[in-house]
Amino acid sequence: MLEPELRQVLSASLEQCDLNVSEQQQTKLIDYVLMMHKWNKAYNLTSVRDPKQMVVKHIVDSIVVAPYLVGTQYIDVGTGPGLPGIPLAIMCPDKHFILLDSLGKRVRFMKQVAHDLGVNNIQPVQSRVEDFTPEQPLDGVLSRAFASLHDMLDWCKHLIDQQGEFLALKGIVPHQEIEQLSAEFVLDQVIELQVPNLEGQRHIVKIKKADYSD
Repeated sequence: MLEPELRQVLSASLEQCDLNVSEQQQTKLIDYVLMMHKWNKAYNLTSVRDPKQMVVKHIVDSIVVAPYLVGTQYIDVGTGPGLPGIPLAIMCPDKHFILLDSLGKRVRFMKQVAHDLGVNNIQPVQSRVEDFTPEQPLDGVLSRAFASLHDMLDWCKHLIDQQGEFLALKGIVPHQEIEQLSAEFVLDQVIELQVPNLEGQRHIVKIKKADYSD
């Protein structure tokens, strides 16, 4: 049975994290991995084939972001099979996540996850980010392995106002990309993330729109 093995991997990682994850949440996270593994064979949702690696590289790598989400309305652009949006939605049932991807098969998968696992605080949407307009103000734009900072900000700047923030999930700190930010944007914070059992660095780069009101 694969499920007990995956639970063990998740538990071992959570022991090294300062995260409070209930049994029900852990079950949903594992069920999500099992669905991703099953659909991956036909739909090619992720290049990570090993479900144990999915737990570390996709689940733990996503949920460590949860403590840094201060708002309630988020959009995950270029979400793929729902990363980091679905793990974060499971972790943060009080927040709402629009999951944006241009490929129909990924959106179908995410809708099935919402249905099968009862993840009611996600809204999978098939659209190019440039063509999407949110119906209400968003607190933040999430992106994980989506694009360079320049492209992310250029494509997503219409999604939030001055109060919102961009959260780019990166490996090493992209110093050159930060230095090349246009005058429209300001670096708010760089946060180092600790992801147990994952090789390499992980950071959140928080960026806001420049305030010209002064």
